[in-house]
Amino acid sequence: MKNILILKPVHKIQGSITLPGSKSISNRVLLLSAIAKGNTKLVNLLNSDDVKYMLKTLQRLGISYNLSNNKTNCFIIGNNGYFKPKKKIKLFLGNAGTVIRPLTALLSLNNQCDVILTGEPRMKERPIKHLVDTLKSGGAKIKYIEKKYFPPIHLKGGFQNYYNNNLIIDGSISSQFLTSLLIISPLLNNNTLINVKGNLVSKPYIDITIKLMKIFGINVQNNNYKQFKIIGKQTYISPKKYIIEGDASSASYFLAAAAIKGGTVLLKNLNKKSIQGDIKYVNILKKMGAIISYGPNYISCTKNTLKSINMDLNDIPDVAMTLAIVGLFAKGTTIIKNIYNWRVKETDRLIAMSNELKKTGANIITGKDFIIIKPPKYIKKTVIETYNDHRIAMCFSLLSLSNNSVSIINPNCTSKTYPKFFTEFKKISIYH
Repeated sequence: MKNILILKPVHKIQGSITLPGSKSISNRVLLLSAIAKGNTKLVNLLNSDDVKYMLKTLQRLGISYNLSNNKTNCFIIGNNGYFKPKKKIKLFLGNAGTVIRPLTALLSLNNQCDVILTGEPRMKERPIKHLVDTLKSGGAKIKYIEKKYFPPIHLKGGFQNYYNNNLIIDGSISSQFLTSLLIISPLLNNNTLINVKGNLVSKPYIDITIKLMKIFGINVQNNNYKQFKIIGKQTYISPKKYIIEGDASSASYFLAAAAIKGGTVLLKNLNKKSIQGDIKYVNILKKMGAIISYGPNYISCTKNTLKSINMDLNDIPDVAMTLAIVGLFAKGTTIIKNIYNWRVKETDRLIAMSNELKKTGANIITGKDFIIIKPPKYIKKTVIETYNDHRIAMCFSLLSLSNNSVSIINPNCTSKTYPKFFTEFKKISIYH
């Protein structure tokens, strides 16, 4: 029998929430701490499935760490270089793109490597061709085990013999491919030039990677996101302690809830100086009419009349989903453009969002890379299929802010990034 959570109609949203650590930052700093010289204490680490896959994998690759009882503080002993697994191993990485992509690059540096990377059925549908092509052009030995261009893959190193310093990566599908190359470049024998082919998607995630590399002592020269230059033969140096800011993607649901049916919600652990690209969401919500306030370690949002938007949201695809839901409560037609990368996420999000939004009574039009939302007069009582996609479960919880309940199938899929989401959502929900 399917697990279903019924969210009753919410009368008002009011309260404060302490945000868990950012997933994008958590998995990047875990990896950088693991390959750095020295030991690192990470504070406010996200406790979620994707982070658990990273921790378990690091342990199997010989990295020692200690986790606090609540799993949000982690002390890592740095390896001072890339991983050197002694025997053949098979690593199961769930559906964590932030784990499989950088590990594909890092493990390609070790000529004694004999590693299989695999994951859940959806991981086997998520493309990795562009990254593999670039690594193979530099001598990496990588084989597809099942379906060509998709995980699982078998790695046997080979990339450290790379002497030509020009790399070309197609940036049109995932920014994680470029992130993976940036992370390994300082460990190569020569200086590296990475040239980006096509339009680079999700640029703010590249900014996160570059800013975190700098905290670990590595500078990256960024030439307008078209070319990146990194000096070779460098060592990542531990900053000793790093505090992970709250997750801006997770913040989007609570800010949207307040904008639709507040009251006021105050979110701690995040401010306007966030290094996450998804912080741009706050200004878009403001543009739609929400009242936003900032403090040194918080952002708050208060209800106001909302109007539709027509925007290119290629840079922030995750929170674009939340904005699609906000569009149901806004005056006018909302148009979200340049979101082809929705199709290669945890599910094909363009199809999934279209299917579920239509259930509300909204008029939905989709194309290859856009979605148009004409809100209904009244949002219907709905049962939402989540496609085992955490973001679909979280953003459709906002339908409880209509005058109807909403049923969420497989609510536990939020454990990928935010296991306590529904508990926190309930905490700020006031019922009749």
